[in-house]
Amino acid sequence: MSSALKNLSHYDSNAVPSSAGMRFGVVVSEWNTEITEALFEGARNTFLKFGTAEADIIRRDVPGSFELTLGAQLLAETEQFDAIICIGVVIQGETKHFDFICEAVGQGITNLNIKYNLPVIFGVLTPNTMQQALDRAGGVHGNKGDEAAITAIKMAALKRELEN
Repeated sequence: MSSALKNLSHYDSNAVPSSAGMRFGVVVSEWNTEITEALFEGARNTFLKFGTAEADIIRRDVPGSFELTLGAQLLAETEQFDAIICIGVVIQGETKHFDFICEAVGQGITNLNIKYNLPVIFGVLTPNTMQQALDRAGGVHGNKGDEAAITAIKMAALKRELEN
């Protein structure tokens, strides 16, 4: 998690391989659209910055964060990707709903990595407040979408390297 000393958008660009020729799926939750759209734009811009063609960034929307796992599974089963990012936000509320959703999505994404031997990236914010979400979606702590795209590029490059 980011802090006052960490910005999610800061990384050593020399340590990020080119993403030219790579294809990425991005599954975006429609819930809390202000946040998820900012996260998607962060990821999209980062992919483009490192060489991904616009046509190789395939976006699919799902109703909420709980549906991210199935959305990613459907992409993995129907199209060829170097990595898939799941973008969502679950904001802590007064009930246990937050805990159930976060645990289910985290475990679901982990399982997809193993089942499909494919990098499926957890780009889901789990803040306590809307302000914390805004701070991590292009605010004072940068953009988690940037971080998710960098992770996707690095993991896709690692997979390619090890398969060759």
